[in-house]
Amino acid sequence: MSAQSHGGYYLPAPSYWPVLGSSALLGLTIGGALFIHHVAGGGWILLLGFALLVWMLFGWFGQVIGESEKGLFNKQVDVGFRWSMSWFIFSEVMFFSAFFGALYYVRMLSVPDLAAGDNALLWPGYTGGWPTGGPGAKSAFESMSAWGIPAWNTLILLTSGVTVTWAHWGLKKGNRGQLIAGLFATVALGLTFLSLQAYEYHHAYTELGLTLGSGVYGSTFFMLTGFHGFHVTLGTIMLIVITGRSLAGHFKPESHFAFEAVSWYWHFVDVVWLGLFIFVYWL
Repeated sequence: MSAQSHGGYYLPAPSYWPVLGSSALLGLTIGGALFIHHVAGGGWILLLGFALLVWMLFGWFGQVIGESEKGLFNKQVDVGFRWSMSWFIFSEVMFFSAFFGALYYVRMLSVPDLAAGDNALLWPGYTGGWPTGGPGAKSAFESMSAWGIPAWNTLILLTSGVTVTWAHWGLKKGNRGQLIAGLFATVALGLTFLSLQAYEYHHAYTELGLTLGSGVYGSTFFMLTGFHGFHVTLGTIMLIVITGRSLAGHFKPESHFAFEAVSWYWHFVDVVWLGLFIFVYWL
């Protein structure tokens, strides 16, 4: 049974992809727990869950793309897609808000409280300040300077926001050359950002002594920048898919929500990085 589009509503076809996706997540959860506890077979279950997840992503998104190119989606579906993407980005905003809140709490409340006079007997000699590993830190480290790779990465991401917008203008004007050139530039900038961040992490571990074990500063630094890097990776993969679809002739000036969704996500990643640069690296 195939999906059907009528004048007033859209009727999707029955699908096994949600069941497969749920099974993949269950496999990842069980396999991950068994693998962490060194139970035999845990790694294989984890690998199977990951393989099912990749299969589901390719299959489900491929089906949706096929339905879109056949013109089955009406205005109702377009509005639903927009609301879904908006709520997804809102959930991501709250995700990072929790981590920024943790950074604020540690830096502005916990550390000064631990260094206060009332705790002098508990942590003698601890003066607080930021960056700090906390009163129980056992190894010294250097903090990451803002005016090096982080500053270059800020420029790279801001430029990528311009190039993806330029590509969008090209799409709306029907200029596919501008669309594809802008997308290639954005993908290249995203990959450059990730390469520089990987180098930054290597530098932190090998030369600065800054690791996940470097107390509260190390954990908050890698938690925030690491999750952001994961989101940049996802965004870059999305951009590569959109670029491939553009090369295949997909998207029309008047109908291209998939492109818009990826563009929204990429701008969100840009804004989060600005917050990271200011509050994690600079201040």
